[in-house]
This record gives sequence, C-alpha cells and structure tokens, in this order.
Amino acid sequence: MKKLPLKLEKRLQKRKDDNSFRELPGTLPGIDFFSNDYLGFSKSKNILEFSNDVLKNSQNLNGSTGSRLLSGNHPLFERAENMLANFHNAEAALIFNSGYDANVGFFSAIPQKDDFILYDELAHASIRDGLKMSVARNYKFRHNDLEDLRLRLGRLPNTEASEIYVVTESVFSMDGDSANLQMLVKLAEELNFNLIVDEAHATGVFGKKGEGLLQELGLEREIFARIHTFGKAMGCHGAVILGSRQLMDYLINFSRSFIYTTALSPHSIASIFAAYRFLENDRTALNVLRENIQHFRSEIKKNALEDLFVKSESAIQSCIIPGNFEVKRISRELKEKGFNVKPILSPTVPSGRERLRFCVHSYNSRPEISEVLKLLANFV
Repeated sequence: MKKLPLKLEKRLQKRKDDNSFRELPGTLPGIDFFSNDYLGFSKSKNILEFSNDVLKNSQNLNGSTGSRLLSGNHPLFERAENMLANFHNAEAALIFNSGYDANVGFFSAIPQKDDFILYDELAHASIRDGLKMSVARNYKFRHNDLEDLRLRLGRLPNTEASEIYVVTESVFSMDGDSANLQMLVKLAEELNFNLIVDEAHATGVFGKKGEGLLQELGLEREIFARIHTFGKAMGCHGAVILGSRQLMDYLINFSRSFIYTTALSPHSIASIFAAYRFLENDRTALNVLRENIQHFRSEIKKNALEDLFVKSESAIQSCIIPGNFEVKRISRELKEKGFNVKPILSPTVPSGRERLRFCVHSYNSRPEISEVLKLLANFV
C-alpha cells in the first residue's frame, strides 16, 4: 500500500507524543460507567421484540434502497415522525441519520449569508462542523454566560436583512451541566433571535416521560429548532429536528446531509418507534436512573470529591483530572478494580480540563456507585 504523506505521519506522531493517540477499543469488560446507554434500552429484549413486530408490516425489511427523496421514504418514516412530533409537542419532525448529520445539515442550510450565529464555546463538535459549512458569520460566547452573550449580541450590526441564531445544549456532553434555558428564552424574546437547542443528552433523562429538559420546563414551543438524538438514552440510532412545518420543508429542500444520503433502514426506524413507545408506557428505568444520579451526587459529597466534579444534575458526571497521563492512569486503576470509566483527553477537551467522564445508568447498582467513588477518592 502507498505510504501516508509525511505531514500526516507527523500529525499522528504528535498525538502519540502528547499521549492523546486514539485507538479503537477491543472488548470492554467491567462495570459500565462510560456508555451513553443511560436507560439500558440498547439491551432491552422488550424493545427488540416490539421493533420486530413493527417491522412485520414493512415492505422492505433490510434496507431503505435510497434517499428519502428517491426510493427510501418507506411508510415507517411518516409513522415515526408523527409519533415524535406528538411526543415532543412539536408542529413537525424530520428524522436524520444521526445527531451529527442533523447538526451539520441544519447549520449548513438554515443561516444565510447576512445572518449571524452565536454559539456556546463548549458546543458539540457536530455543531461546530455545521458552523464551518455555514455561509453565516459565527461567534462563540463564554460557556453558559448570558451576560457575555448579551454583550456580543449588542455588538452585531443592526440590519433588517439579518437573522440572528443562538445555539446551546440543554445538557452539555462533556461537563453534564445545563444552560439557563428560562433566561435564554426571555433573552430571545427581548432581543428577537432564533434559539436552537441540542437535547441529545437530555432525551430520555429529563421530563415527565423523558421528553427532554425543554419540555420539563414547558419551553418547547418557544424554541426555533430542537435536536434530539436516539443513540444515547433511547438505545438505538438516528436523530430528529423538531420545529415548524415550514422549517421541515426548508430542510427537505436545502439540507445536504438529508438530501444526499441513503435513508435509515426500516429496522432503524422501527427501533426508534419501539424505544419511544416503551419509554412512554414504562418509566421504571427512568425513575431508577434519576435515583441513581442523586445517589451518585450524594456519594461525591460523602467522599469529599465536590471540588473535582463539575456540578451536574444529569447522567453525565465529570471529574476534572488535569493531564492526559494522569487521567489515563486513574482510569486504568479503576479498570483494574473492575470499573470501566473513560478518560476524556485533550484535544477533545481543553488542556488542563481533562477528565473522567462518568455516565450513570439505570442498571448501575447503588453499591457499584458507592464503590467506584470510594476507589476514586483513594486514587486521586
């Protein structure tokens, strides 16, 4: 095979020198405190059986055969999108192949040349990549700092031709903390901007039925666009953008990550449908997850670890341990004791903000939570 260009070899070597070289893991033994499967839905036999029942009436069982604008718009899409719009109290819904595709497709299509986008500095990589593809000008504001956002909004030129978009996350993927959504909605009304909220890590965790943080707060109808993903708590794959019917029409016509890709298979859509129906009808896992999150927070305090953890009420609990070498060492020691907790290294997070990212699940037991934090207190 032809060798990799020298400049690419040097980039790889630098990753190794910085102790930040990424490799695909093999088998992952140990108690799971690292996956995004918050409710255990990825392993649910009930959801699998229900999705198989849904599939029985599907015309093409294995593949979608093309993009949704050609041959891939199988009947399950309409059924699932109607269900999602109803569940999330939205006018309309449009399914994308992944959360990454949804964010790239939205931000590369919606904001126009004369528009402005302001985004939280800790916004997910998929949002940032979408912004890189946008023709609109974009600026970051300090994490969860509404005064800084207000200041930056005030610096924008006041032109009638411009729309302003502000994007944040209801639960941030690396810190697990949340934006002040009530104040953001008030600010949007005051300053007349369009608010976009990514609910990837709030879906299936917040809300009476797991609808997300916006619906828990009763704010869903005040948001220009919401993005929910299915690869976390819902235990399957794909994503949905929620908003007005006109917004969906625009995305169908101009979002390249929607138009120019093979649609999700009937099996994928059946899994989404089944996971949501299970969540709506059985909240046992949701209730246990919430109890486990509270137990995790109480054990942080009990082990005098509060200064190391980012304050979070979500399923993501991040312990800041500066330095790639040090955070990998502690992760390795926990693994030797039977606990799988993944280190998050720079450059994924800023240098000095490396962390162990604990993911709490409905299937973690209280003794497991207590033990892993007791061990952590000894190792740090």
